[in-house]
Amino acid sequence: MISAATPALVPASSLPQISAKEFALLRDLIHRESGIFLSEAKKALVVGRLGRRLRELGLSAFGAYYRILAEGDEEERVRMLDCICTNETHFFREPRQFEFLERQVLPELAARAAAAGTSRRIRAWSAACSTGEEPYSLAMTLLAHFPPSSGWTLEILASDLSTRALDQARAGLWCIDKAKEIPERYLKVFMLRGRGPQEGVMKAGPEIRSLLRFQRVNLNHDCYPVPGPFDLIFCRNVLIYFDVASKARVVNRLLDQLAPSGYLFVGHAESLTGLSDRGRSVGPTVYVRAGKPSRAHLEGLRGGSTGGCAP
Repeated sequence: MISAATPALVPASSLPQISAKEFALLRDLIHRESGIFLSEAKKALVVGRLGRRLRELGLSAFGAYYRILAEGDEEERVRMLDCICTNETHFFREPRQFEFLERQVLPELAARAAAAGTSRRIRAWSAACSTGEEPYSLAMTLLAHFPPSSGWTLEILASDLSTRALDQARAGLWCIDKAKEIPERYLKVFMLRGRGPQEGVMKAGPEIRSLLRFQRVNLNHDCYPVPGPFDLIFCRNVLIYFDVASKARVVNRLLDQLAPSGYLFVGHAESLTGLSDRGRSVGPTVYVRAGKPSRAHLEGLRGGSTGGCAP
């Protein structure tokens, strides 16, 4: 959701001024739509990121732009959120979590499946996938541990609020400079280096691309139209953009989508403390569900694969 390219800013000299009332209206609309809370200190950010959109529409005032949004132009609301979203991500970001995933979580899931005789399948959700570095990192990690010959089925849902970020994630193309973020053992196996006209570009290989499915999901919505439950949910560096009430709602909805033996990964500066008593810490900002499954989760399991929500 909070996703690597920040929208180009319009030169300050060509930006319209925004009144206190206009800022408040746009701030509140953004909060209602996305859960993202923008303090007064973010006024310059709003002007800079939405200024280009005003120019594209031939508008000279933020009040006129707000009226378009308020009148129910859903397509423009999506464009507005694309502009507001901050796109910042890396391959194998927060390496301690990937170490925990490789050394503890994946062996545990494998041992549990063997002991119970259950299907060998792992379902993961990158709930704020940005431009794709996180879900492709997950795909490389899972395939390294469970190659096709192992008989495991691996599925990764990659979602984000930003349609622009999702388009880039689907393309699976990055500047070759990004290669330095990927461990050598994965880089050689799963990534392709561009040649000729594609010089300077890195592309995700077909093996890892085959694991991923992309979908726009707004974490601020009451109901997530996703095919849960999931063994792994990564929702990192997203909660920091929400106020406390929105954080709590998102956390509890994510826990509803988590399998009884699943793991929720949040950002290194984030915590479930004070937000929900349904998560128990087991690693570096890694949580499992505590206590009995919630009613919403059980209804989701009975209702099929959509977590109780219609797509």
